[in-house]
Amino acid sequence: MFATRQALDRHPELAADAAEISVKDAAALSDTVTPQGLVAVCRRIDVPLEQALAGARLVAALVEPNDPGNAGTILRTADAAGADAVVVAGGVDLYNGKAVRASAGSLFHLNVVMDVDVRDVLGAGRDLVRLAASGSGTRDVDELAADGTLGRPTMWLFGSEAHGLPADALGAADHTVRVPIYGRAESLNLAAAAAICLYASARAQR
Repeated sequence: MFATRQALDRHPELAADAAEISVKDAAALSDTVTPQGLVAVCRRIDVPLEQALAGARLVAALVEPNDPGNAGTILRTADAAGADAVVVAGGVDLYNGKAVRASAGSLFHLNVVMDVDVRDVLGAGRDLVRLAASGSGTRDVDELAADGTLGRPTMWLFGSEAHGLPADALGAADHTVRVPIYGRAESLNLAAAAAICLYASARAQR
């Protein structure tokens, strides 16, 4: 751990573990405009896919996400909704600085599985109801809440903001699901749609 004198004054309990650095060095080590003055080198915890899904009731699977802010926000939402794991198949890295900040600490609360193939995700999740979020889904989230589907152990599949889910993920899912839009908006932001879907499952499971 590295810390500026100002950071150590704010957090004296870290003084024994941190090497003091200058404000200039902290700025060079950080990728934010206004660094906090604390930098740590951490070991990434890789959780195997089968272990993360064992006994899970709610899982968010991100398939080729292309925006780290959205990915981190979905991870934060999954944590808030009581999900057991977040799985990332391709796309951005959840350990990207922007994604980490968007997760607001939730990265450290959930089992996170990185760098897996979407086919492996779908195979490992065969005991879960696999729901593919899509603007052109054949079912809507309210229908699945009403018929009891969302009360079952579930894996939600979310694609990229720009392109949605790939055809193989859509084809392998048990249902393609849309969030109903009652107004004139063309679509929802991916993170907003994911929040609606995950919380619909959370309510049904409770």
